[in-house]
Amino acid sequence: MVYNTYPLNACPEDQWAALDASTIAKQNGALYAELNGPRYWLMNSIAKERTGGEVIKTFGGIAMIEEATVRLGTTIAAAEQPFTPPLVSRQASFTFTFDAGRRVYELVAPDRSTWAMQTWSQIKDPTLSESDLPGLASRVALPAGWTHRVRTLTKPLVVATENRAALVLQDNLDNSYSMETG
Repeated sequence: MVYNTYPLNACPEDQWAALDASTIAKQNGALYAELNGPRYWLMNSIAKERTGGEVIKTFGGIAMIEEATVRLGTTIAAAEQPFTPPLVSRQASFTFTFDAGRRVYELVAPDRSTWAMQTWSQIKDPTLSESDLPGLASRVALPAGWTHRVRTLTKPLVVATENRAALVLQDNLDNSYSMETG
């Protein structure tokens, strides 16, 4: 299960820093828990249409909404491989919109599929900032055949997950990218 603080709260840094993944796993009868942040959205807007009831839980005093289930595969180690997208079954349909004029950071796979960065992360590099993203290509360890590009949009880019499982992957710095659909 994946829980998110958006739009409930701004995820207070002090409470987030106090969370312990193994304690959360034990308290919730899970084999494994991962703290997937701090993480910052890059799109200009998010539209969400819930497909079921809203489940809110509190972890370390932080209210979070259950947003998805991620199929991890047979091992946790396999699920943590950069550039390997697990299927993300979301409890809502999301539409992420990047406005015209917005700079986007994309990965292009050997099959020409394109992945737009949806969030940048401070998980592996706590000093990474949004101003570092234009030069990120030199820090991302791309697999053979992959490329990283930065472009400024001339028209809006819409990434929608309606009626399908989302494909989301992470790079070696844990920045997240959604597969562009159109």
